[in-house]
Amino acid sequence: TAERLSVNGRMEAAAQGGSHLQGAAQTPPRLGPPSAPPLPPKEGHQEGLVELPASFRELLTFFCTNATIHGTIRLVCSSRNRLKTTSWGLLFLGALVTLCWQLGHLLEHHWHRPVLMAVSVHSERKLLPLVTLCDGNPRRPRLVLRHLELLDEFARENIDSLYKVNFSKGRDALSAAVPRREPRFHLDREIRLQRLSHSGSRGRVGFRLCNSTGGDCFYRSYASGVAAVQDWYRFHYVDILALLPEVWEDSHRRQDGHFVLSCSYDGMDCQARQFRTFHHPTYGSCYTVDGVWTAQRPGITHGVGLVLRVEQQPHLPLLSTRAGVKVMVHGRNHTPFLGYHSFSVRPGTEATISIREDEVHRLGRPYSHCTSGGEGVEVELLHNTSYTRQTCLVSCFQQLMVETCSCGYYLYPLPTGAEHCSSARHPAWGHCFYRLYQDLETHRLPCTSRCPRPCRESAFKLSSGTSRWPSSKSAGWTLAALGEQGLPRQSHRQRSNLAKINIVYQELNYRSVEEAPVYSVPQLLSAMGSLCSLWFGASVLSLLELLELLLDALALTLLLGGRRLRRVWLSWPRASPASGASNIKPEASHMPTPAGATSDNLGPSGPHLPQMMLPGALERVSAEESWAGPQPHETLDT
Repeated sequence: TAERLSVNGRMEAAAQGGSHLQGAAQTPPRLGPPSAPPLPPKEGHQEGLVELPASFRELLTFFCTNATIHGTIRLVCSSRNRLKTTSWGLLFLGALVTLCWQLGHLLEHHWHRPVLMAVSVHSERKLLPLVTLCDGNPRRPRLVLRHLELLDEFARENIDSLYKVNFSKGRDALSAAVPRREPRFHLDREIRLQRLSHSGSRGRVGFRLCNSTGGDCFYRSYASGVAAVQDWYRFHYVDILALLPEVWEDSHRRQDGHFVLSCSYDGMDCQARQFRTFHHPTYGSCYTVDGVWTAQRPGITHGVGLVLRVEQQPHLPLLSTRAGVKVMVHGRNHTPFLGYHSFSVRPGTEATISIREDEVHRLGRPYSHCTSGGEGVEVELLHNTSYTRQTCLVSCFQQLMVETCSCGYYLYPLPTGAEHCSSARHPAWGHCFYRLYQDLETHRLPCTSRCPRPCRESAFKLSSGTSRWPSSKSAGWTLAALGEQGLPRQSHRQRSNLAKINIVYQELNYRSVEEAPVYSVPQLLSAMGSLCSLWFGASVLSLLELLELLLDALALTLLLGGRRLRRVWLSWPRASPASGASNIKPEASHMPTPAGATSDNLGPSGPHLPQMMLPGALERVSAEESWAGPQPHETLDT
């Protein structure tokens, strides 16, 4: 090439003038800049353990040439075409920004821990759930019979003042056998029903509650007058029942008449040991059918059949407006909460209740807040049964009631050492109770967060069909046959006092609902790999190449910044430690060096200057400046 030819010509000219240089060897050499040292051959170059490029341009060029990410090589190949370089640079940055945005959105969605509900159908024999039935006739204890009579009179006065209803004809006479020693009780007649015209609706009815000092009062209002009367009556009713001693709970096993006239399962009669009885203060005598029966086949003939006697007692309080049987289907070893999950069966009908069971399996943390058998629940359960969320909520509310109002609600179990609320012992307890209950309805109590759902539970889906029973043609012999089983003779013509209930499995197949995470760890990595392949055609090693680029750029930035800071620090003027000394800086060009002597070791005729140790990076700079010829006069701070 032309460059090599010019170099050869210069070498020949230098060879021809070699004799002239030998003749003039004794003459002093002419000062001038030294020639640049030759570059080391590339074949002999050995790369160090840690070696960085000399500039950012070299770093980016190496990355774009050797990276496995799609599109990076185009940034180097089109370096001579600025339009293509700019276009591919914008495309590369746009793909990178889009990838980061989608990865961030994917990770954010993953941290919310979404789940999928997988439904599967299984077919196997299942145990029939428990069935609780209540007659709706709560008994009136003789110990507080006089107080309940006064409450009924007070209720008639309130209803008559509101709706102008005359109770003179329908007034029932209570039992005259009233004990002489009655618990002390004072009926609070200030808590009475009234129309609330200030609440914005003419039809709203309620009652006023105040604290013990009368400084804080509020109205408990209802849109329905029937609901207002029932809740108002229930408030005074439990206030009276709270006077009863706790031993009365075990002294009310006697049943008036027969509630269950007949019971059969799969054509066989039920046994007395397959029933558990208890008394509810507002729902009356209750029976729980607790037979260990396995459903063989679906259908009415393979279920539980019950014939019940439904009669309204003359002393029924104003707790309910319906006449019928209260029925609830629940799991084994679970507390029946009749006020939340029950339904009613009308007398004079035959109701067929079909059951379909669903099993729910929930994931634990971090996907959902559930518990296995009540583990990790802070609330102490007051019912001696298995854990359910309703049991936990009732226990939590009762404990907060005891802590806030110093007494417990009568319809719920009591914690150890607590007592039931009554106006005789705790005046104005109703104000505290309804304030707390209002917070529970508006989810301002911590009970919802303290009571997680069970991780595994069974949910029963019920469907029912009713028909008139017995029919007009079969009523005579049906009532006569039932009369032999305990039905009173005077009730033979009262078909409305009977009810028949069939409890069967709709199908033996049951559904299992299981939660599954939307993004498990393998699914998350697969989704991230799909995004990287879509936008970059990259793999895990490609992402490591990006990480290496960022680390090299950071290290190069620190290295170049450190060199610049060091150069600035060395060029900064520094003061002499000796005060008052003159600043004298002799010039190196005015100091002749005799032949055979070096600048580091001057002869005896030269001035003796202190030897200065320069860094290796500056020694080359000082050597180059020494070849530059005469320098202007400078001073050296000593």
